[in-house]
Amino acid sequence: MTTDRWAVTTHEWSRSVDAEHLGRIRADPERFAPGGVLHLVLEVLAYASEEADDRGAGRCVVRLHRDGSVSVDDDGRGTDTRLDEHGQPVRKPVMSTRDVRFFDTADAPLLPDGHPRRGISTVAALSAWLVHTNRRPHGSWSQRYEHGVPVTDLVPLDPDGTTGTSVRLLPDARVVPGGLPTGAPDAWVPLLRTWPTLVVDVVDDRPAGAG
Repeated sequence: MTTDRWAVTTHEWSRSVDAEHLGRIRADPERFAPGGVLHLVLEVLAYASEEADDRGAGRCVVRLHRDGSVSVDDDGRGTDTRLDEHGQPVRKPVMSTRDVRFFDTADAPLLPDGHPRRGISTVAALSAWLVHTNRRPHGSWSQRYEHGVPVTDLVPLDPDGTTGTSVRLLPDARVVPGGLPTGAPDAWVPLLRTWPTLVVDVVDDRPAGAG
């Protein structure tokens, strides 16, 4: 593939998985998920906020699921996915490699919880599983990861007339403290809604009193 010639803006296209990088994150969850699951959700929302900033406005839904997972669905452009010289889709390796803008940089911006932004690979590495779905005008795909490593190929999806990115993750309870908030996620909502151009709705699909 010729992906090594594609310009690096946020991630290096030349490698699909950086096992050393993912292992480093899993070895230090207190650094990369301070405060637990809320920080992971904010890492995902930061990308949706960038999309909204570029377009002037955007919407996103954070959903708490019955199985203990949480999903973030935005209406942006969808994760950058290109065709290689053989016509095969290649998605920017955001889940399994470092974000060159933020990881290991001294001046990484702070997320709304006051902790540095490190990139969405921290989310994937600290999740027992994660499903990343993106819809773009020229195609839609889904892929499953376990601890940041893809365990399926890009699975093509039928178009539905929309664009955007969906990330559904189950935090690894062995390394990420806490879990989803008990009861209504009232304490999360103010931090989830601090992005200036991104409207965030929070939906709790769990039974009453769950958490």
